[in-house]
Amino acid sequence: MKIIINSKYLPLKNEIEQLILNYHKQGKVLVKGARNSIKTNFLDGKEVNLKYFAKLGFFKGLIYTFFRPSKAKRSFEYANYLLKHKILTPNPIAFSEDYKNGLLAESFYISDHINYDFTFRELIHDPLFPDRDLIIEQFTEFTFKLHEAKVNFLDHSPGNTLIVKRDNFKYDFYLIDLNRMKFENLSIEKRMDNFKKMWISKHMVKVIAKKYAELSNVNEKQLFDVLMQSSQQFKRKIAKKKYLKRKLKR
Repeated sequence: MKIIINSKYLPLKNEIEQLILNYHKQGKVLVKGARNSIKTNFLDGKEVNLKYFAKLGFFKGLIYTFFRPSKAKRSFEYANYLLKHKILTPNPIAFSEDYKNGLLAESFYISDHINYDFTFRELIHDPLFPDRDLIIEQFTEFTFKLHEAKVNFLDHSPGNTLIVKRDNFKYDFYLIDLNRMKFENLSIEKRMDNFKKMWISKHMVKVIAKKYAELSNVNEKQLFDVLMQSSQQFKRKIAKKKYLKRKLKR
């Protein structure tokens, strides 16, 4: 098993190794997915998250050994990139890769645990959520900062930003589930398209377009039109997929 540890946590190398080796026996389940899972545990008295990327079959093992970095490695490296650009994400602690017969079999990513107040999902479902428009504006600033750092976060969806309320009507945004990103110069179309998975209403589109226009000096109506079109196309695509699934089940 190969383990790469953030230099700040090197004195805890043995404890980190034990967390990984005992993952399936210890810790509290936070997320139990079909492919991957997340548990919380404690490292030097501090709560941390351990994300387990499940065992790979032969072909995926081949791909992630020779052609693509593992999801754990990408999560670790992308977290460091974000923090370097002053974009909040749980501090990366370590990642590990376990190989069988020369191919990657499974991997782990360890990061700080964030005690957050809510996610963007609550803003979607509750139009009367306190400070809703203010939070959307600050979230737009957060996303603009991502774009200026050349980050195209492909999983920019309602549950992948943890929101923490601070004093004086300020909110912090922590990006999670980091392993799908592109680093590129983003056109206005790509920037607006990056919001489409947030499942935003017409009112939210207006708030985002207005704030993004202030930050980017791009025409507000242009941003609204591009974002509205992208959002509607995404919703229609998802609705069509759901319809086809229901039809196939009959």
